Amino acid sequence: MRPAHQVTRAMKWLSTGLLISAAAVSAKQVEVHDPVMAKEGDTYYVFSTGPGITYYESKDLTNWKLTGRVFKDEPSWAKRVSPNFGGHLWAPDVYEKNGKFYLYYSVSAFGKNTSAIGVTVNDTLDPSSPDYKWIDYGIVVESVPERDDWNAIDPAIIEDDNGTPWMSFGSFWGGLKLVQLDDDMVRLAQPEKWHHIASRPNTEHGPIEAPYIFKKNGYYYLFVSFDKCCQGIESTYNVRVGRSKNVEGPYLDQQGRSLVDGGGSLVIEGNKEWAALGHNAAYTFDGKDYLVLHAYETADNGVQKLRILPMSWKNDWPVVNPADLNKLKTTLIK
Repeated sequence: MRPAHQVTRAMKWLSTGLLISAAAVSAKQVEVHDPVMAKEGDTYYVFSTGPGITYYESKDLTNWKLTGRVFKDEPSWAKRVSPNFGGHLWAPDVYEKNGKFYLYYSVSAFGKNTSAIGVTVNDTLDPSSPDYKWIDYGIVVESVPERDDWNAIDPAIIEDDNGTPWMSFGSFWGGLKLVQLDDDMVRLAQPEKWHHIASRPNTEHGPIEAPYIFKKNGYYYLFVSFDKCCQGIESTYNVRVGRSKNVEGPYLDQQGRSLVDGGGSLVIEGNKEWAALGHNAAYTFDGKDYLVLHAYETADNGVQKLRILPMSWKNDWPVVNPADLNKLKTTLIK
C-alpha cells in the first residue's frame, strides 16, 4: 500500500501533463508545477515539471510564451531507475556557471524512494541559437529502497562563499539533504560530503520537501515547503524558512528552532483566493529579489499557476506580500 504522500504525488504528476497541454492551447495564465527561473541576455526562462521538462520565456516577467521542452525523448537511464516512467520529469533546477547552464531534474517511482537526480548541460537557453544543444550527463545521485531513508528528488544548487557548489534535495521520508558537487557540476565531490539540513520528525509521513538555498545579508536562507501539494483547493502547501551563517547549517528559524527538528518560520501560506502554494525558488534579477512558486487558485478549481512575488527583508528575514498573488499575474501568449 502506498503512503498517503506518494498517492498525492501520483495524482500530481498524472494531472500535470494535461494542465500543461491546456495551458499551451487556451489558458490565460501560466500553469506550472515546481517553477525555477534563469535569465540570459534580456530573456527570462521558467522551467517546470512536465513531459521532458516544460519551459517558457518572457521579456518582462509578465507575458510568457511556451518555448518547448528540454528532452524530446526520455533520458536513456530513466526506466532503469523507474520501470514505469511515463515521461514526466520532476522538479527541475537551472543554474548558470562559467557560461554554461546546468539543468538538474528528477526521475522517480511512486510508493517508494526509487529515485534519481540527473543533469543536462547547454551553452545557451535560446533554442534559436546555433549553440543550443542539451547534453545529458546522467545520474548525479540516486536513492535506493532499504538502503536510503531519503528521496533523490527536488534538486537545487547553491555555491558557498568559496565558490564550492552544493546540491540540496529531498522530499518526505527522512527529510532534506545537502551534498557537495564536484567542480564540474555533474557529479558528487570525492570524498563525499553530506549534511542533514531539515526534517519534520514528529509529523505523519514527514511532509517537507523542495529545499532552496538563497544567499543574502551574510546568511544562507533555506526555503522549504511544508504539508501537501497537488490536491487542488484541498492542498495545504506553504513556504517556510530558516537561515545559517554556513551553507552546511544548522538552519534555524526566527524562534531559534532547528529545521532538522521541524522548525521553520512561515513566509507565505494559502488564503481564500489561493488555497495553497509552495515549491519556491528565490532570485535576484536587476537588483530586485523575487520569490517564485506555484499557487492553487480557488476561483479556478485549484489549478496551479506561476507566481513571481517581489521579496523584501525585515530584520534580515524574507517578506512577501500575499496581495501580490492577485496583483502580479503571468499571462500566456502565443
